[in-house]
Amino acid sequence: TMDREVICMPFILTENRIAYVQEGQLLAEATFPEFAPGVVNIDHTFVDEALRGQGVAAQMMERIARSLRETGQHPEYADVLR
Repeated sequence: TMDREVICMPFILTENRIAYVQEGQLLAEATFPEFAPGVVNIDHTFVDEALRGQGVAAQMMERIARSLRETGQHPEYADVLR
């Protein structure tokens, strides 16, 4: 198999949403509203067909987890993956 280069996407992270927009077009998105105090629910993911299979969704999940850790909402992955 050929190794694919992973490109770090310039995501826009706002409260309970992460997105990748290029030239005004939404190409990837995930939303994660608070489900219960200190618990979020990743309830929507979208990756444009042109970007599928390139690890974009995985990068969004990693960025969400990192953001939750940085804000002190979740000290470990186990708390984010309920």
